Amino acid sequence: MIITSLLDTDLYKFTMMQVVLHHFPAANVEYRFKCRTPGVNLVPYIDEIRDEVRKLCELRFSDDDLDYLRRMRFIKSDFIDFLALFHLSEKYISIEASKKGNGEIDIGIKGPWLHTILFEIPVLAIVNEVYFRNTQKDPDYAGGRERLHDKIALLGARPEFADCKIADYGTRRRFSGRWHEEVILTLKDRISEQFAGTSNVYYAKKHGLTPLGTMAHEYLQACQALGPRLRDSQIYGFEMWAKEYRGDLGIALSDVYGMQAFLRDFDMYFCKLFDGARHDSGDPFDWGERLLRHYEENRCDPRTKVLVFSDALDIPKVLQLYERFRGRCRLAFGVGTNLTNDLGYNPLQIVIKMVRCNGQPVAKLSDSPGKNMCEDKAYIAYLRQVFGIETPEEDAGK
Repeated sequence: MIITSLLDTDLYKFTMMQVVLHHFPAANVEYRFKCRTPGVNLVPYIDEIRDEVRKLCELRFSDDDLDYLRRMRFIKSDFIDFLALFHLSEKYISIEASKKGNGEIDIGIKGPWLHTILFEIPVLAIVNEVYFRNTQKDPDYAGGRERLHDKIALLGARPEFADCKIADYGTRRRFSGRWHEEVILTLKDRISEQFAGTSNVYYAKKHGLTPLGTMAHEYLQACQALGPRLRDSQIYGFEMWAKEYRGDLGIALSDVYGMQAFLRDFDMYFCKLFDGARHDSGDPFDWGERLLRHYEENRCDPRTKVLVFSDALDIPKVLQLYERFRGRCRLAFGVGTNLTNDLGYNPLQIVIKMVRCNGQPVAKLSDSPGKNMCEDKAYIAYLRQVFGIETPEEDAGK
């Protein structure tokens, strides 16, 4: 059994789920799975994936799980009461071979947002582990450990890197749960002062680590359908977040509509209200410089703000970013696939994204066009028009 606890997911799923319970309990959504890695045949593993998802849907939160969540300062008692009754339901998820006949599989998740939000992370972890345990039956753990030790050595190579801290953000694309846990324990043992924590709530609980996370793209995407008007959907999302958490969990996600649109909406009020922002697409150096200038223009001392970098990081890039921005702001780095799926095999680039909310298309228009995922091209064009976002050159001729 791959997933043995409903806590084996990222913290931001729970923080978003609480907002859904309190503000959008009637919202209905639809998610779609996509494998961006070409030439991968997942069809032979459909039955295994279905079996693992069936077991996932049998899980419940234990009293110990609920006590752990209850101790988090931002989790409210009625949310704990809801989770005590919660389970994932198979009726909301379908797993089929693609009609294209190209080895792809179609995973669709459709139903109440409150009852489907916890599917994404464990289902992605299941697909990864099923695939790799079938294609790599004798994993090169020795090589993986050697690479991990090299990364740890790189972090400690120079005295000025001593304050550079990383966090594990690798649940969804991990090679396996076993390897994920070994990576976490190795980081905790070898560089405890530089290991900030993990996004994975289960391992945070099990190993006494700090769980990390605030919001993900799906939250701001859903606000496109839930807010008063589309142009104000990003502002609405930030305001509803602040209404729920009253200054806690104050890291804003910046790339649902690209950096220019984010800065336009992230005015002086939000600059002062939120602790910082997270980068997840586009050039991270350019993003950081623009955000620091934006804080200065809005009379905020950038040195008091947190810049979180989390887009396809490896340790060399972490150190480059640290050297560029240290002393100018507070820094945080979330490293995912490069930590939890670096055993010498090509990791799967798989995602599950929200594509509809309350029957309406929703989308992300990030600064990395390859990350965009929407089934309605007319809606994408309309979204670009509303937010004043130019069509990327690679899409202009299509």
